[in-house]
Amino acid sequence: MAIIWKESSFRSEARPRKRYALGLIPWGRISSAYGYAQAIDSTWDWYRSESGNSGADRDDFEDASDFVGWYMGKTLVTSQILMHDAFNHYLAYHDGHTGFKRGDWKNKDWLRAVATQVADQAARYRGQLRSCS
Repeated sequence: MAIIWKESSFRSEARPRKRYALGLIPWGRISSAYGYAQAIDSTWDWYRSESGNSGADRDDFEDASDFVGWYMGKTLVTSQILMHDAFNHYLAYHDGHTGFKRGDWKNKDWLRAVATQVADQAARYRGQLRSCS
């Protein structure tokens, strides 16, 4: 949930901000990311193919939540990141499995700061769930 919180603020039609040339003229989107999980086209297609959920939509909360869980499962297998490690899961989510393994995140102070926010939010959610039992 903390990944969805950070990626889209729980907005179904979230997209990355547009880039501007000279601060005025829009010249396109940064990526194809879209929806609650901000999944890019190729990764979303991989999910739909592998999960058997061929009708999944990125702006459907149930599908996006399933996608994030599926991706974290892949990360557990490929990078041995435990499921409760929101910090490292976010780094792998943002930079992709290959980028995470290469350590692309190591030179991105801003990304480590965002991953800390995600980990803190995950801890808050975990505490809220515990208080419900």
